[in-house]
Amino acid sequence: MDVEVNVEYCNKCGYLNKFEDLAKHIRETHPSVKVNGHEGRRASFEITVNGTLVHSKLATLAYPDYQDLSKIVSDAEEGKPVRTPCKAQPITDCVIA
Repeated sequence: MDVEVNVEYCNKCGYLNKFEDLAKHIRETHPSVKVNGHEGRRASFEITVNGTLVHSKLATLAYPDYQDLSKIVSDAEEGKPVRTPCKAQPITDCVIA
């Protein structure tokens, strides 16, 4: 089944590098998947798989877990429904002053 991953990211926040890293990971693990990225809202890093929102940095304040996202993409390639939400990476660099 054709699978498309779309990522909305905030370039002003420096998330272009995060998008490129994620896109590289997806392309290496799922060569037939189409990965698109576009600059979007401030602080965003929103990921959809076949039109279904699977991760929202705006809601979680975290980045997606790449292994869990790969599992979601694998399931979509097999024709299974897109599972939500994607697990998030632990937040390790947050400082509250």
